[in-house]
Amino acid sequence: MDLDISHLLEHWDYKPGQVVVRRFKGRDGIEKIQLRVDLGLLQMNAEGRPDGKQPFGFGSLFEFYESKLEKHVSENDGSADGFKLKAEECSKLQLESLQYHHRYICMLQLGDYESVMRDTDRNLSLFEFVSKFAESEDVAWSLKQFQPQLLMIQTRAQAMQSLEAGDYPTAISQVEEGVERIRAFFRDQVRPELIEQSGEIQSLEAWLAEIRDNRPLSAREKLELALGDAVKREDYEQAAQYRDALRTLESQEKSSP
Repeated sequence: MDLDISHLLEHWDYKPGQVVVRRFKGRDGIEKIQLRVDLGLLQMNAEGRPDGKQPFGFGSLFEFYESKLEKHVSENDGSADGFKLKAEECSKLQLESLQYHHRYICMLQLGDYESVMRDTDRNLSLFEFVSKFAESEDVAWSLKQFQPQLLMIQTRAQAMQSLEAGDYPTAISQVEEGVERIRAFFRDQVRPELIEQSGEIQSLEAWLAEIRDNRPLSAREKLELALGDAVKREDYEQAAQYRDALRTLESQEKSSP
């Protein structure tokens, strides 16, 4: 068996600051994702648990602990009281969540936004599970602290879908909503001072400004800009024509259902 992967890396350069990723079908017939990193590559399955393992016979470690909770509840008259996750268990769940983190970043780069939503929703559920049942708040925060980054990635996936469909208003609304979700997260965690420091919020707000700048103008906005330009040029005849066109457009908008 040849264990040297140099031949795989020779023609696939690592690019600092970029997500260099590819998708292919493995010899086992399962679709794989490879992420180029500085010292080599990460390979993961495109579906299921990224490393392909089934801890304790479950699809993921998270599913295993969910089953433990269900059993606890069934044995305690429908109550979850007393069910706790130890620090070591939370650490293992955190490592598993990192696998999904790597994959949804790759999926975002590949433009597979549905898979991004699948994996980010999955990790959000995990974060909430740990937050509810961790033996201490400090242990819960060890996972929850990554939620702003997850929300940023999820927001980008949602908005990119809208942008690719040419729906700029929806994309703008989705980014604004994403920013507010991150702000709400810091407020809920009683860490409002982190809002101004959040790189995720700053990144989304910069992207939002870019989307607005590149947004195609509506018929009304084009007429308003043309009117303003005509007034500046003191071309009042042309300005009057633009005003008439705006009135006609307003009339059509009011009469439309």
